[in-house]
Order: sequence, then C-alpha cells, then structure tokens
Amino acid sequence: MTKQIVFAIALLVTIGVFAYTISRIVRFFMLTRKGFAVNKLGKRLWVTLEVAFGQTKIFRRPVIGLMHALVFWGFCVILFGSIEMVIDGLFGVEKSLSVLGAFYNFMMATGDIFALLVVISIVVFLIRRVFLHIKRFEGIEMKKISHIDANVALSIILVLMLSLMGMNAAYLKWVELAGHEVHGVYPVSQHLTWLFNGMSVDTVFTHYQIYWWTHILLIFLFANLLPYSKHFHVFMSVPNVFLSRLEPLGKLPNMDNVTREVKLMMDPNAAFAAPATDAPIERFGVKDAEDVVWKSYFDALSCTECGRCTSVCPANITGKKLSPRKVMMDLRARMKEKGPMMLKNGRDYTDGKSLVRDYISEEELWACTTCNACAQECPINIDHPKLIVDMRRYLVMEEGSAPGELKAMFNNIENNGAPWQYSPEDRLVWAKDLEINVQ
Repeated sequence: MTKQIVFAIALLVTIGVFAYTISRIVRFFMLTRKGFAVNKLGKRLWVTLEVAFGQTKIFRRPVIGLMHALVFWGFCVILFGSIEMVIDGLFGVEKSLSVLGAFYNFMMATGDIFALLVVISIVVFLIRRVFLHIKRFEGIEMKKISHIDANVALSIILVLMLSLMGMNAAYLKWVELAGHEVHGVYPVSQHLTWLFNGMSVDTVFTHYQIYWWTHILLIFLFANLLPYSKHFHVFMSVPNVFLSRLEPLGKLPNMDNVTREVKLMMDPNAAFAAPATDAPIERFGVKDAEDVVWKSYFDALSCTECGRCTSVCPANITGKKLSPRKVMMDLRARMKEKGPMMLKNGRDYTDGKSLVRDYISEEELWACTTCNACAQECPINIDHPKLIVDMRRYLVMEEGSAPGELKAMFNNIENNGAPWQYSPEDRLVWAKDLEINVQ
C-alpha cells in the first residue's frame, strides 16, 4: 500500500508540473497570430506515417539516421511497458498487461531488444558530441548550455535503458528463485541474470524494486525536463510533421491582410463604404515574436537543433551569417523572454527590443535565397523560409528597409511598371537595330 501511495503522489506531482508547463506554452500560442489552416487530414496522416514514424528524411544520412530511427522506434515500443508500470504502480500489481498473452510477449521482447539498440545508439551519439566535434553541431547559436542540454538528455536516456534492462534481468532472477511464473519474453535481459547470482530472493527483489523506481521516476523527471530542453521535439516532432506545409516548397504564401486590401480595391461597392474606425492596425510581416503565425512558433518549439538545415544552406556554406537553425532558436528564445511579460501586461507590451535586429539581423535575413534547402532537409518539416520572408516583408513594407538593389527595383516597378529602368515607351529600344521584324 505504501508503494501505491508514494507512486500516486509522484504521478500527481509529475502531471501537475507538466500541466502547468504546457498551459504556459499554450498561453504563449494565444499571443501569436492565426493564419495556418489545418486541412487535407488524409494527406497529413500519410505524411506523418512516412516522415515521422517512417523516419524517411533521417535516412538521408544512412548510418547515423538508422541509429536515430532506432531510438525513436525504441521509445514508441517501450512506451507500452511504461504504461504497464503506471498501472502496476497505481494498483499494486505486477505485470498487469500480461493478460494480453502473445501480444504481451511480443511487446516485451521487442522492448527488451530495442533497449539494447538504444543504449548502443546513445553511446555513439555521446561519443560524437563529446569527442568528435561534428561541424553541424557548432555555430554562433550553439551556446555551451545547448551542448550541456543535449548531453544531459542523452545521459538520462542511457540510464533509462540501462535501468530497464536491469529491471528485466532482476525480475527474471527473482521469479526463478521464488518459483513464480515468468510473464513476458526478454531475449536480451535473460543473459544478464548472472549479475544477481549468489543473492537471496529478498535481495534480488530489492534490486528489482530499485531498478523499477529508478526507471519510472526518471521517466517522470524526463517528461518535465523536456519542455525546457531541445529534446522537447520528443513530444512536438510528430504533431509538427502532421502540421506540415502541404504546398510545394517553392510557393510563397500571400499575406492575408494585403490580399484582403486588394480585393477591397477591386470591389466597386467598397469604394463608398465608410472605413472602420475601431479596426486594429495590422502589422505587415513579422517584427517580433507575437507577430508570427502560430505554426511558426510551433516550428520553433519543435526544432531539434540538429543543424541539418544550416549544413545545406548555400548562404551559410558560402560564409554568410544566415543560419536557419538560429532563426528558429531565436524565435523560441524571444518568446521565452517577452512572452511572460505580455501575459502579465497585455499583448501590446514592449521592452524596447524585437526579434528583428535584436535577435536576427537584416544581413541574415537578406542572405536567404529562398531555395528551401533547409525546409527540404529538415527531418520534421519545419518551414524556415516562411518566417524569414515574413520578417523581410516587415522590413520592406513597414520600414522601407531593403538592400539598394532591391530598392532600385521597387522604384522601377512603381514608376515604370517593370523592374527595369526604362519607361514603357522605351522597352523595345534594345531591338531597333536587330535584323528582325518586331511587331
């Protein structure tokens, strides 16, 4: 009974803290703008199965991609055992889901195998991060805390898997000594029971309980650390893939407020309508965190900081300051900085800073070629160019700030109706001496 009470308290604390954290994030979402329609559910489901669960984009780097996929699939399978542990902890039973028979045996065996595969993968990941200094893990945006964050999360996952195998091995040894029936199949852990040779039944059971509590409490701790870590993508990546942009990557979406104004200009009846006096002034583009469409903030929270986007960015490769990963991390950091004060003082609160310039410079924004290599490479379908273009739209449409070459083109379009510095009457001057008939 004591175990049930302690477990129930731990579970309630975990759920309470997690609910508070998520509610805070949801309130941040309420500060952002609408503008991303979730439709075509069938197609979205297929993309989720292919990209999120199939991990297809991860396999563009086959070896390390396979290891990452093994970790993801391992988490999916081991989740079954975690659910059983919650049931066992609340009701004071052992192996409560063993009533599922052959399916239970299959899930336990698969989870046991994946635990070992995840351990191997995590060890490789830690070696790469600590000793090999992979280039795409570096960058101006990758502070020391980012590396510590990654190493801590990987270490917790490693201990989770080791405690799971220890728990399974201790369970097998305990039922053997106690003469109980074994529930489940454990093809890996059965080779670790020798660790408990020479121990009494009570001692082995104590070890079993230690591993059991270590594993479940680490799960509770990890669940509440994730929202404050880059590994929040454990929760966010699958939903983010489901919310993927389904249009071709090269298509830039129009601005709703501009489209609305154009339609009004083309409506003869609108010319005689009285302008709305109480309508709020809309911002063109994105200046700060609250100006982004909610999906862009979802992208920022989902970012794994893997650096695949930056590693294929032609601007970054040629030495320019732009890093698509940094853009997402900056949005996340800016909302974390300004969001609490906006919740307290209202959406109009200002601290004298903004996402544009204070976090992301104009030089970075104009370095983007909108080639969409970053969005194409991202393993969870983050749409970096959409946010970059929206910030450039703010610079141009509200501040009139743009590189000189673009300003000249804008002036030509305004004055001549074309990007070139010629009046409409002179457009065919270039062809007057050609030996062809121009009609």
